[in-house]
Amino acid sequence: MASEMGYPKRELLRHFLGALAYRTQKALRGAPAEFGNFEAGNQVRTPKELVQHMTSVLGYSRTFFIGGSYRPEPLKTLSNEIDRFHEMLELVSEHLSNGDQLQGIREEQLLQGPFSDAMTHAGQLAMLRRLYGDPVPPENFIAADISPEQIGSSQAEPVSPDADWPEAP
Repeated sequence: MASEMGYPKRELLRHFLGALAYRTQKALRGAPAEFGNFEAGNQVRTPKELVQHMTSVLGYSRTFFIGGSYRPEPLKTLSNEIDRFHEMLELVSEHLSNGDQLQGIREEQLLQGPFSDAMTHAGQLAMLRRLYGDPVPPENFIAADISPEQIGSSQAEPVSPDADWPEAP
């Protein structure tokens, strides 16, 4: 019965949200406060704008559970944006966990649309850290301590970081 109702899909989606939280925090952990306003040029979003957009696409995914629309106003600091992002992750994860009905969309579409969009931006945050001159150390993400229950800003340290990486500052 559970597979007919999509629960295994939802648990996988919740794990994906845990991976999104982990990778986002990995890209942001230890970043200087001024990193939030770093401008790479050519109309590239700043890190603060990227996190706001990540919240926006997750808020959009939430509308498929609750209806309406979602477009967040910019917050003052990157730290504020990060807090709001993790709050939205928790809200979306709760809908999945509670078995709330999706309206006009399937679980697969959440993954291929807003969830994947947000993960793309987590990668962009890591790339911006490198352009900023403060690259994020690589790790083997297969070994990472990722959990659907751990989607807040407090994420585990890398379990299997690369011991040697040529980009190290």
